[in-house]
Amino acid sequence: MTGAVISLSNRGVVLARHLWSGERVWIATALILAAITILDPPQGGQSLRFALAALAETSPYLLLSIALAAYARASGADSLIARAFTGSPLLMIALAAVAGGLSPFCSCGVIPLIAALLAMGVPLSAVMAFWLASPVIDPSMFVLTAGLLDMEFAVAKTLAAIGIGLFGGWVTLMLGRGGALAEPLREGVGTGGCAAASLRAPKPVAWRFWRAGERRRLFAREGLKTTMFLLKWLSLAFLLESLMVAYVPADWVVRAVGGDGILSVLLATLVGVPAYLNGYAALPLVSGLIEQGMSEGAGLAFLVSGGVTSLPAALAVWALARPPVFALYIALALLGSLASGLAFELWLAA
Repeated sequence: MTGAVISLSNRGVVLARHLWSGERVWIATALILAAITILDPPQGGQSLRFALAALAETSPYLLLSIALAAYARASGADSLIARAFTGSPLLMIALAAVAGGLSPFCSCGVIPLIAALLAMGVPLSAVMAFWLASPVIDPSMFVLTAGLLDMEFAVAKTLAAIGIGLFGGWVTLMLGRGGALAEPLREGVGTGGCAAASLRAPKPVAWRFWRAGERRRLFAREGLKTTMFLLKWLSLAFLLESLMVAYVPADWVVRAVGGDGILSVLLATLVGVPAYLNGYAALPLVSGLIEQGMSEGAGLAFLVSGGVTSLPAALAVWALARPPVFALYIALALLGSLASGLAFELWLAA
């Protein structure tokens, strides 16, 4: 009898460990929401509504990127994409930076594509260039930036996106040649590193993959897997973002990044790292700050660093990439944002 109780207890421990290791993000999200609801009941409801609204707002971009990644996998087009990123590394980085600056994906919506590209064997240097450039600007944000600020600022932001992509890709290439960053993805994310199956044994592309049952099932599996991965991490990210909105007053941001000069650009870069505003919501704030005396270079640094390293984006990168890659991503974002702001300041002064 005692042995049976011990065996049952051991099974319970094993089950608890399995649930925690597999669903710890969901558990953490639920515990945080429960704690908020107990300590500040009105904020608990507001945080839940905030997270659901943010998920709904980003869902079109997320669904599109998930569908594209799953389609590439199910149809076999991933082998074509991977082969398109072969050739001169510098040319690949340049093309990826420009593509990232022009893509319509937000910092979270681009995550499925990044995972798919790395799993296909696309070099990390090119992927990093796309990864850094994509959240900074897109066609609709360009128009909105030109309207709320001015055309010169919108062009500067576009050039900053491409520039930070080029810089990040080049640095990653140099580090990769030294043997670092050989396995960028976390274990269990994607299907492999630089020796992905799509490159080792490419199969014929079936553009109409739905005609084959096996490919339909593959599409469903990949889509569901990516959806659940993003859903759990973004739910946690948006919940934490709601707390920043509630407990970090906007006037604190105004006081922190107001003024002009190099110090203002540096502070704007650092404040933008945990920025709780998405790219669209941040534009009116920056416009108001500039009217109150903040330099345009500081405003650009705030927007670039906030877009690349906002809390949802950073958590998504952390969930996807190994710690060295995550640290490199943050460091490149900081340096690139600071350089963009200072360069814009010099341009305006000249």
